[in-house]
Order: sequence, then C-alpha cells, then structure tokens
Amino acid sequence: MKYPSLLDRFKQYVQIDTQSDASSPTVPSTAKQKNLGQLLVQQLLEMGVEDAHMDDKGYVYATVPASAGAEDKPAVCFCAHMDTSPEYSGAGVIPTLHEDYDGGEIHLPKGGIVLTPKQFGPLKEMKGHTIITSDGSTLLGADNKAGVAEIMTAAELLMKSDRPHAAMKILFTPDEEIGRGADHVDLEKLGADFGYTMDGATKGSLEDETFSADGATIIFRGANTHPGYAHKKMGNALKAAGVFLGSLPRSEWAPESTKGEAGFVHPYEITGGVEEVRITMILRSFDTEDLEPYAALLNTLAKQASKAVKRTSYEVIISEQYRNMKEVLDKHPHVVEYAEKAISAAGLPVRKSKIRGGTDGSKLSFMGLPCPNIFAGEHAFHSPYEFVSLQDMESATDVIVNLLEIVAVES
Repeated sequence: MKYPSLLDRFKQYVQIDTQSDASSPTVPSTAKQKNLGQLLVQQLLEMGVEDAHMDDKGYVYATVPASAGAEDKPAVCFCAHMDTSPEYSGAGVIPTLHEDYDGGEIHLPKGGIVLTPKQFGPLKEMKGHTIITSDGSTLLGADNKAGVAEIMTAAELLMKSDRPHAAMKILFTPDEEIGRGADHVDLEKLGADFGYTMDGATKGSLEDETFSADGATIIFRGANTHPGYAHKKMGNALKAAGVFLGSLPRSEWAPESTKGEAGFVHPYEITGGVEEVRITMILRSFDTEDLEPYAALLNTLAKQASKAVKRTSYEVIISEQYRNMKEVLDKHPHVVEYAEKAISAAGLPVRKSKIRGGTDGSKLSFMGLPCPNIFAGEHAFHSPYEFVSLQDMESATDVIVNLLEIVAVES
C-alpha cells in the first residue's frame, strides 16, 4: 500500500541529530534526542491522538484508540527508538534518493561510498525500488527512524480510517543504541498486553530470539614508580592486560570467527596506564547457560596474566545486561503467530531468524511485555553505507496495520 506521508516523515526525522552517548550519565544521554520526541508528540496531537506526551526522561507515549467493537481486545504496543548510533556521525544528514533502482552499484555523492549487491545482498531484491541513503558523509538514521516513521504513518492512517483495529500503544525510546532504551519504560502507563519493536532489516523478517548478554570489566592493577628506579618495584598493569588480550580465543568464542548460533566473548574498549587498566567486554550466547563458562574463562585468563607479570593483581566484574527473549516468548506463542499472519497478509514470506544482538524487546519481554522484533527495512546500520527501501518501509507499515486488524478480529 502507498502511504503519501511516509517518505516525507522519514526524511524529516533523519535530519534531526539524535545520536546517543554511552559516556553520559544523564537520561536521555543527550538532550537533543528530545528534539525528535517533541516533534513526534506534536504530530500525534495534530492527528488527534489525545494522550500523546513525552516524559522527563525522553520517552514518548501515545494511544490510538481501538475501533468500535474492538475496545475489549488486547492493546498492542509498537516500539521504535529515536537515537542513532554513537559509532558514526548523525549530524547534518542529507537523505539522498535513488529512484527506480536499476540493480547495479549505488554511488553516494561523498566519501567514495559505493553500495553493491555483492556486498549488500538485500539490494538484489530491490530492483525498481526507491533506495534512500545519506550523502555518504554521515549515517542515514534508518536505524531506527524507519521504524519511527512507519509507526507514525500507521497511526495517521488508523486515526482517519474505520478499518477494524485493536488499540495501538505507541512507545518511542531514547538511548537504545547504548543499551538503555527500555530502562525507564513505565509499563503500567503504557498499558499494552504485548508489543513489537519495529527495528529489523530484510522485509518479511521476524525475530523472536536474541542473544543473552552479560558485560564484563577486567581490571588489572599494578604499581607505578619512576622507570629509572623501577627494578623489582614496578608492576605494569598494561603488560598484564596485553598478556590477557593475547590469550583470548581467536578461532572460537570470538565475534570475528563465529556466526550463526555460536556465541562469543569480545573486548571492545581499554583504558588506563601502568597503575591500572580496565578492559570492557561483552559476553554473548543464545544459550544463557553458556555465559557462565565464558566468565570462568575470563577469570582463568586474567589470573594467568597477572601471574605472568609480577606485582600485578586482577579483578573480574560480571554484570547482567539482557536475556534471550525466546525464554519469554515461548510462553506467549500467540504474539509471534499474530506477527507471522500480518507479514503473510502483506504478501511477504515470513523470514524467522535469530538476532545476533539484542533489542529493546529483549528487556521489555523480561519486564513483562512480550515483544519480538519485526522488520523496518533498515540495512548496513551504524555506517555511511546505511540504506533503506521506501517500498520495504511501506510493507512494514502494512504489517503494523494488518497486525492490529488481526488482533481486533481474531483475538
């Protein structure tokens, strides 16, 4: 189905810089995320969505009322995040349209960025589509403003239509890209029975399983002194950290050498000096029970590294991040079944898959809101190669509307 406002909404949203910041202690982590939230609230109110508002933490809540006769049906949440990744600039985005895509290479105006079907397989299904990219100097922000635009467009349609639909609970979150998106959701205020994040990639995709995730901080402590007089006095935490990093698995349990259902341990940040070094890591597996041996491995390797470098000590701190949503969704199979029917009703094949990562839906599911992930059409996230198809966004909007009708009619 064609949605006249969808493209304009998306172009407007991506031009608002909403990059989050993992180093910030505030909520939201960057105040500029509220700029988009305020616009969304204004637009929802203009549609006639009377309860639309943003709280002091930057979360947007709204309700599209159920159609006549469907008031007693389950209320369904659709969620997307407003922030963009800290990994690449989201300021000054210039959405660039490539209409009637010919199936070949797409050359972006800046940065020498070239998208090819060989490198990005989903392009093979997009011949004739309108492809949207940035100009190559920034990311696009389709992750997750494609989902935001789709939810807003579906809300606009339902507010004007007498099409049967269950109550639509809208939730837009800040700080998803830094792992905090669901931290301050007020589920009682939201008032949904179950939900869906619109944050997936290929059209037709439905993800009901994520990694289980822990964070790890490995701390090496040494003893610093003047290097000219350090004999049998200095303990170099940097050297202990180097021994530790060099001992991590490379052919297994590493993201660069695993795929599919295999988990991993991954160091992604290191700070410090001779006196103290902190290594920040993530532990990931579809099987929550795997996280314990991963942590045990880190403890063993850290102990060996500290023993190898005299006058150093170590500490391993493990913190829970999120768990595999399938543990919750298996208890609520109808939630996934509604999504499968809605995707099929949009004329698309259902492509069930597992997320080698997590979404707001992971935390929301364990907070009490079963919440799988539906495609939004976004690809090549967190990079200047990011792209989305307008036609895929239209299909995602169809799925939202279809799903609400299915719940209204069949539940």
